[in-house]
Amino acid sequence: MKPAVILSSYTMGLGVIRALGTMGVPIIVVYYDNQDMGYVSRFVRERIRAPHPEQAEDAFLDVLIELGERLEGALLIPTSDATLSTVSRHKERLSQVFTVACTDWPITEQFLVKKFTYALADSIGVPAPRTVVPQSVEDVERYGRSVDYPCLVKPTQSHRFYAHFKTKMVKVENLEHLRSTYLQASDAGLEVMVQELIPGSDADGVNYNSYFWEGRPLVEFTAAKVRNAPPCFGSPRVAVSQHIPEVIDLGRELLAAMGFYGFSCTEFKKDARDGVYRLMEVNGRHNLSSLLAVRCGINFPWLHYRHLVFGELPPATDYAPGIYWIDLIRDVGYTLRHYRRERYSPRQVLRPYLEPHVFAVLDLKDLRPFIKRCVNLTKRGGNTR
Repeated sequence: MKPAVILSSYTMGLGVIRALGTMGVPIIVVYYDNQDMGYVSRFVRERIRAPHPEQAEDAFLDVLIELGERLEGALLIPTSDATLSTVSRHKERLSQVFTVACTDWPITEQFLVKKFTYALADSIGVPAPRTVVPQSVEDVERYGRSVDYPCLVKPTQSHRFYAHFKTKMVKVENLEHLRSTYLQASDAGLEVMVQELIPGSDADGVNYNSYFWEGRPLVEFTAAKVRNAPPCFGSPRVAVSQHIPEVIDLGRELLAAMGFYGFSCTEFKKDARDGVYRLMEVNGRHNLSSLLAVRCGINFPWLHYRHLVFGELPPATDYAPGIYWIDLIRDVGYTLRHYRRERYSPRQVLRPYLEPHVFAVLDLKDLRPFIKRCVNLTKRGGNTR
């Protein structure tokens, strides 16, 4: 069986490692972040430390090319936006030594650069938040005098913004705050969008996961967020599998218009004002809660592997609703830190743990990644990520 080379091994990468490792696929991990924990998994046969894929792109590519020449056609799977960006832009070169599991750059750019995603959604009528991309302080001030506050300042490229500011977006309360936030991003060389805030709770966020090929979905899976970290504007710390038919046609239409193929996770949020699901973003890689679908009966990384390595198109597959995915450390940490703000009852807090569930990192049969994450947490002084 050909190996799978997993690029980055934080929570997304760990999910892919376990999903493929349990199926007997030899796993090699290339990582660049000391906070990663997936590379210590029992399923990993070889781990390689590499330079950062965007800060030292040529050196990172040299590591991959050398590895690919040794492995002869292994499946290359980027699981972070930084690795996805680099691999997609150099896919032609990497395809000489790997089978590459990502889209070509013209497609990847449409979902990695969020302004293109929203422009596409607007052009085909998929509901999305009102969004502008200011090019100057004057643009910010002009828009800031008419926008409803609070609103959001969001990056056009999320992973670069997060690497600099350690947050996915900024909620701004007035024009002065909007101006100062824009200037901070501009000084850092980061392009941002000003976007309306869609009201609603964490539980109004949903995911449409799918495997697309030749313009149509072969396998689909939907889930709802339960709690985010941090609350309101973070990524999920608890999610639950649900049948959510309202977002299926929206996801299909957007991905087909994008020309997407392979696995993706498209996020929507139900607008509390009118009940309409509005597009948040498209992740064209295996997502944070990928083990949830696996636990529910759809192993997307394995379907992806079998298709690209053996040429087997995945069949339509049903899944079990009502199963929870829990990022234990983040859920406990943020629940304690924000219990006054979130006001979850003890029953709400405990329910995911009492129902059928899968943990993001903790696995008694593969304990080292959880231990590594606890060590990382201790070194950061308890700052959950």
